[in-house]
Amino acid sequence: MLKKLLIAAAFSIAGCSDSSDTDMKESGMTANPTTIPESGQATVTENENNPLLIPSPLQYQAPNFNKIKDEHFLPAFEQGMAEHLQEIQAIIDNPEPASFNNTIVAMEKSGRLLTRVSRIFFNLVGTDSNEDRRNLQRQLAPKLSAHWDNIYLNAGLFARVEALYNQRVKLELDAESERLLEIYYDNFVKAGAKLPEEQKVTLRALNEEHSKLTTKFSQNLLQIGEASSVLVDNKQDLDGLSESEIKAAAAAAESAGSPGKYLIAITNTTRQPVLASLKNRELRRRIWEASANRGTSGELDNRPIVQRLVQIRAQKAKLLGYSNWAEYQLTDTMAEKPENVFSMLNSMVPAVVSNTKAELTDIQAMAKKEGADFDIQPWDWAYYAEKVRQEKYDLNEQEVREYFEFEKVLNDGLFYTMKRLFGIRFVPRPDLPVYHPDVRVFEVFDHDGESLAIFYADYFAREGKRGGAWMSTFVKQTGLLGQKPVVVNVMNIPKAPEGEPTLLSFDHVTTMFHELGHGLHGIFSDVRYPSLSGTDVSRDFVEFPSTFEEDWAIFPEVLENYAYHYKTGKPIPKELLDKILKAKNFNMGFDTLEYMSAALLDMEWHSLSADKPLQDVEEFEDEVLKKHGVDLPTVPPRYKSTYFSHSMSGGYSAGYYAYMWSEILAADAFAYLLKEGGLSRKSGDLYRKAILEVGNSRPPMESYIEFRGEKPTTEALLARRGLKSTTH
Repeated sequence: MLKKLLIAAAFSIAGCSDSSDTDMKESGMTANPTTIPESGQATVTENENNPLLIPSPLQYQAPNFNKIKDEHFLPAFEQGMAEHLQEIQAIIDNPEPASFNNTIVAMEKSGRLLTRVSRIFFNLVGTDSNEDRRNLQRQLAPKLSAHWDNIYLNAGLFARVEALYNQRVKLELDAESERLLEIYYDNFVKAGAKLPEEQKVTLRALNEEHSKLTTKFSQNLLQIGEASSVLVDNKQDLDGLSESEIKAAAAAAESAGSPGKYLIAITNTTRQPVLASLKNRELRRRIWEASANRGTSGELDNRPIVQRLVQIRAQKAKLLGYSNWAEYQLTDTMAEKPENVFSMLNSMVPAVVSNTKAELTDIQAMAKKEGADFDIQPWDWAYYAEKVRQEKYDLNEQEVREYFEFEKVLNDGLFYTMKRLFGIRFVPRPDLPVYHPDVRVFEVFDHDGESLAIFYADYFAREGKRGGAWMSTFVKQTGLLGQKPVVVNVMNIPKAPEGEPTLLSFDHVTTMFHELGHGLHGIFSDVRYPSLSGTDVSRDFVEFPSTFEEDWAIFPEVLENYAYHYKTGKPIPKELLDKILKAKNFNMGFDTLEYMSAALLDMEWHSLSADKPLQDVEEFEDEVLKKHGVDLPTVPPRYKSTYFSHSMSGGYSAGYYAYMWSEILAADAFAYLLKEGGLSRKSGDLYRKAILEVGNSRPPMESYIEFRGEKPTTEALLARRGLKSTTH
């Protein structure tokens, strides 16, 4: 709901979709909140001076970035909160008995100014941050927390919701309205609406502290990312990188005030992409340690924040009647309870560890063959794994990149696939203003020519943008409010030097498909109520539509349409294409194990009870990995706790497992569609109607069974990851 979504956005969603996220809701009960400001209507003069106070005049209310300034945000937030609280008070004071329209629908229509300013502000905080915006984010965090507490802990408002919930059968609502009522009731209860007043006071204090800490964690992480970059003095130390990559490193160093040197930026995961190419082992070690030790020292030490955050969450869970935070979080998910998550992950451990150890044997043998007299360390894995891959499949990563030029991937890969599946077109809209010159805007048209949405593409890395990739929305689709969606995809692709083409790793290619999967979930949404729109589904369902799209990136017809050499213009040779397809599951043991280790860390942190003392972060991590049998020294978790933004500040607490859970659905769905028509409108229309259009208007598993005819199994997932056998 709006509170959950907006707070997630406020605290920087590192996950993929702003929908949980990673997501802000469109209604007043789904907008980003703040504390109670002075009330009063804005004057005409104020509206003229502050473009945020009125709906944007641009198509579908796309933000008018040419007119929005940082000084507009605070007064717009204050006015938005005031108006929202007035609207909520009017619902409470309504002398008429509670009805679905005068209570639930009225809440759905409330807070539109607050929603508008929140969506714009928190999207900018993630994509184009500056000191003023970070200061305002810190200032707003406790206010937003208090604002939503003032709504969800209001006894008079909850009494109206509860009265409707108790008579929901008699109301004879349609299915979507009944689901909305049930979700509202559950959200109020989970927010503490049934607690006695003295416990509500405790809950408010915990919520305020939590909001401050998640904001501090995310802002620390942004600064840590900048501070962790590795400066290299000599060009020869960069042996193994392409000339384009070296030029980019030189430009980054000059921009950072170190002309004549080279700056290697640290990406958000433990593993760093450059480690696969760099020949200099000492530099590889420096880079890996800069990555793995983030947030463990100095003023930006995130360990105390991690300790207190998990304790606060456990205390909140206990207050609300749950054993731990994981149990609390999973009540409205497909997984339902922590035991099911642990069962799913642990069931895969033997096969994954076996595959990973076999990979390590091959990598160690390759290092020995290359003359190395040391045991493989984490900073060596990617370098020698790439050599094994080249030997096994005669596949060179740099050669592969030359066939994945950004513009071709975007237009002839991504957009081509969407036209084949759904009949939609992405038409450039250079007339619409953007928040950064690298951002591009498209209007999305349906197969019948109807305009569906506005789509912002923000793909390139830059200072002020947090790491990772995600989808978010500026405007959510809703029939109730007559809104069409305005969606954004964000990534951190290193941009080539001026005048040179940007060549992509295959990982970046698949991530582009992944994020547009989230985008389509928002673009195709066709529901009545804002709170049920688009990606506002459970965490362990929201990653399904995005993961599903990834496999089209390697579908032969699609690859043959966009994989052309950036110099010669010749299509990718069939021999090389075959090698890519054969090698797609290479190193999958490593990939799966580092993910599972992080997911287990997240679940174990949030399975702690409220009476547990503060945990030593490093010791806790070691104990968890040993407990689950995933403690391979050469394969650290994808994220360690001090930079695990999904878990600590991004809305995925006790939810990082969702990627694997959703992948089960995605793999099963893709395998099914290959039998039902493959890359065709028949397949796309079936999937669009059953999954993408319905949002959260019905339980996710009902949607999946409507699409598939049965529940998914893990068979397709294991095949997708090449992990069916425990032998090498």
